[in-house]
Amino acid sequence: MALLEIRNLSRRFGDYMAVDNISLSIEAGEFFTLLGPSGCGKTTLLRMIAGFDAPDAGQILLDCVDLTGVPPERRPVRTVFQNYALFPHMTVAQNIAFPLEMANTPKSEIKGKVDEALEDVRLMGFAQRFPHELSGGQRQRVSIARALVTHPKLLLLDEPLSALDAQLREQMQIELINLQKEVGITFIYVTHDQAEALALSHRIAVMNRGQVEQLDEPTRIYSYPTSRFVADFIGTCNLFDGTVTQIDGNIMWLDVPGMGAVKASAVAGARVGLRGTIALRPEKTLVSAEIVRGVPDENHFDGHVKELLYMGGVTVYIVETDGGARLETMLANSAIGRPRFFEVGDAVDVAWRIDAGHFIVEPDHE
Repeated sequence: MALLEIRNLSRRFGDYMAVDNISLSIEAGEFFTLLGPSGCGKTTLLRMIAGFDAPDAGQILLDCVDLTGVPPERRPVRTVFQNYALFPHMTVAQNIAFPLEMANTPKSEIKGKVDEALEDVRLMGFAQRFPHELSGGQRQRVSIARALVTHPKLLLLDEPLSALDAQLREQMQIELINLQKEVGITFIYVTHDQAEALALSHRIAVMNRGQVEQLDEPTRIYSYPTSRFVADFIGTCNLFDGTVTQIDGNIMWLDVPGMGAVKASAVAGARVGLRGTIALRPEKTLVSAEIVRGVPDENHFDGHVKELLYMGGVTVYIVETDGGARLETMLANSAIGRPRFFEVGDAVDVAWRIDAGHFIVEPDHE
């Protein structure tokens, strides 16, 4: 039995359906992420789990107990917010001790629990400092320690790293992964940052318009998106719409505007006339001045470099095919003294294996 079960949960604000009949299960000890763009319903779902907002329909079961109607302070759930929400007039130790005091924890036990929480977030020696004396990352660690000090069954994190700079955010991501492993508490994490979700999570629920578009492990969501929205939202992806014109064993041919015939791995139920989208990640393509032709399990197209973006370790190239289609590819800048391989206007060949692209069937053609 899952630790947390969401059953047919809905929440409406006037004519706007923020959460639309969502059902999902979260296991004990899992790092679970709700990922999606602004307005997709992820924060509303988190607020209902925390008890800050009431659902219009459905159930929230924690250890088989229905939390509907249970106030936030009586739920074994704690929330970490983006803005830290620390008391400025209290020291770090006093901030962390506050929920223990509210729970009538014996005074003789509080210091030991606070010290343990400080050790968990690696802030020993900061107990007597005030929030204004800490960096943004340190303040966020204090808010996490305060949430963990009562050993909740669930820790909810609402965009907790979005206010930090890129380098500190990456450092905090590593710390969160290690902390979750150490304490063994289930984390439910809300973010709109795809890279952050992929790095942190055991599983991700990608949300769109109040519903879950796909729920799976990060590698599956990245490599095998089940909808055009997920493919486009997660990372960078070339999306080629086309219609199946021929099927031969494990290979199907699609007619793609601006490219012509494109080969892909045949999907279950493939048939001539089936419409869908080939999702192709830039790193799964090959771009060169000349590529050997005639390999049966590859696609090849002539084109020229339309745009480029130098990014240090790699250069991203936007290639326009002779038929007018555009696709994104990339090359590592590994040659000594050579910052990039091609310039705008250079003629290039682009290729990819047929199994590098993932075919997504249009919903009304399934």
